[in-house]
Amino acid sequence: MRNRYLDLLRAAATVRVVVYHLTGWTALTVIFPAMSVMFALAGSLMAASLDRFGVWAVERRLRRLLPSLWVLGLLIAVPAMLIAGTPFDVHLLLWGFPLVNPEATGWWMQSLSHTWYLRDFLWFVLLSPLLLPVFRRFPVVTVLTPYAVLAILEIGGFRVPAVPHDLALYGGAWLLGFAHHDGHLRRLGRKRLFTLAAALAVPGAAWAFTHPGPRGYDLNDIPLGNALWSAAFILVALGLSPVVREHRVLAVLNARALTIYLWHIPVIVAVTQVGEAQGLPVRGWVGISWRAVVVVVLLGLALAAVGWVEDLAAGRRPVLAPGRRIHAPVPASPGPDSPGPASPGPASPGPASPGPASPGPASPGPISSGPGSPAPVSAGRHGEVAASRA
Repeated sequence: MRNRYLDLLRAAATVRVVVYHLTGWTALTVIFPAMSVMFALAGSLMAASLDRFGVWAVERRLRRLLPSLWVLGLLIAVPAMLIAGTPFDVHLLLWGFPLVNPEATGWWMQSLSHTWYLRDFLWFVLLSPLLLPVFRRFPVVTVLTPYAVLAILEIGGFRVPAVPHDLALYGGAWLLGFAHHDGHLRRLGRKRLFTLAAALAVPGAAWAFTHPGPRGYDLNDIPLGNALWSAAFILVALGLSPVVREHRVLAVLNARALTIYLWHIPVIVAVTQVGEAQGLPVRGWVGISWRAVVVVVLLGLALAAVGWVEDLAAGRRPVLAPGRRIHAPVPASPGPDSPGPASPGPASPGPASPGPASPGPASPGPISSGPGSPAPVSAGRHGEVAASRA
């Protein structure tokens, strides 16, 4: 049975990521650490898939993840870069299986800066068949390990490649998803759950307050504070399981979460650049308001154009508008010789949960190697659109 509360969290995380990149409001990273929540939700779903399908769960998750990336990367971005004069390089093929940062040039450097999330998600999926048995044998030690590694890296000032750094940053969230699936958070009880959350939130907030980044207290610039604060948020968010009723908006956002995540940055970058070129305001309430309207409209068009790829990847019948229930027609009144009315068929179920998110919750380089949500798009000093490292 689907957990509509998890659907609600995923939908909220998806919306929060879009709003953050549209507005740049750093407070959103504290109020709702969306990227960590998306990794935690994905970890819970991955554990459920492994229990049900064994190691074949890896293939199922990759099949849900990669086709939407292929549409944007291999079918659109890579040909556009080659046409613009980018020399062919074998690293462009990483858009098919991004174990490391795929190459991006020109306009696409910024517009695809958020695909670090898919890179990290891919690694977590591949490692999960090994991590889950270890977690079930040593749950506490396993969950604490990525936080300890991250603390050593940050306090010691060590520089490591992007992938191992992000595995340490978001590994705890993924493993807390395992804990949620196995019922550990529910068995803690509310008193111990909130106590543990406070024990993580206080040092996380203290570290963030004493180690502000280039954008102040934006948690995307403060990895250790981000990890600890996010862990506290995840404990409370996943430890509580309120009943949530099915809603069409939740169905749409969950069935198209990956498409929304992949396309929202290119749309925001394009809208911002066109606005600047036309001399329109792109900052402040006026700039945010008109851009928000245009971005929502263009995202809707993108969902209509390529969102059905998520249906195919999930083994569903492709639909333009997900979440609709098809009810059988009311049978006509039977005649005297009729054997009786046929029983109407059941309503078709809502769409299955899509692949990753994030989701949520990036440097303007060849694809962001930095942790956290991709950077909000803002007007550059010389009329260019710049995405600062998140």
